[in-house]
Amino acid sequence: MSAKTTFRIGQIVPSSNVTMETEIPAMFNRRQTVAPERFTFHSARMRMKEVTPEQLLSMDNDSDRCAAELSDAEVDVIGYACLVAIMAREFGYHCKSQDRLGEVAAENGSPAPIISSAGALIDSLHTMGAAKVAVIAPYMQPLTDKVVAYIENEGIQVTDSLALEIADNLEVGARDPLALVELARQVDHSDADVLVLSACVQMPSLEAIQIVQDEIGKPVVSAATATVYQMLKALDLDTLVPDAGELLSGKY
Repeated sequence: MSAKTTFRIGQIVPSSNVTMETEIPAMFNRRQTVAPERFTFHSARMRMKEVTPEQLLSMDNDSDRCAAELSDAEVDVIGYACLVAIMAREFGYHCKSQDRLGEVAAENGSPAPIISSAGALIDSLHTMGAAKVAVIAPYMQPLTDKVVAYIENEGIQVTDSLALEIADNLEVGARDPLALVELARQVDHSDADVLVLSACVQMPSLEAIQIVQDEIGKPVVSAATATVYQMLKALDLDTLVPDAGELLSGKY
């Protein structure tokens, strides 16, 4: 385990994202109730208001600047907080993005592990041994279809998906997380090993994850919990976060 006790968490976020700067610190703060490490949080922003292919591409092209800015602060890990911007591009793009952003930070003299929310979800599902998942996403149907195809290209079958078809990113961020309790009853997760309650780091879900998991009796994750899990792994820290679902139970 790491000998450090204080860490700087960097995040690259869409300019209209208001959730990752609340849910990510909330999970690390929960961890602080059971572990000694302490964290500070630092963000750089890419312009994006509407969740459309055009704006996602333009936004993603700005991520290198954000990685350089965060490396100026000598953060210990950098999270790329937009799943669909990665999954809307070609298959396997999370690896290319993470490698490129890592090179930017290293060339700036402050190397740091890069965790994309897209890669974090894929890697975490593999860690959990999930062969089949059900997915809830706020995106328009064509973008949700791309997310489903991306996940399936990584060897994980999507048994069912629910697209809320919300294009306005601020509207996504304003949703009541507890509305996901009812949505989890609407998506067919009967054959799934894991329910992805929010395949979007902007759609709030943290308050619902443990509730839904207790109700359906199977593991429940989100893009945000997967991102925290992979950040903790990259920092060589225990992965226990109270009341944040199976992935952050400390089991993995």
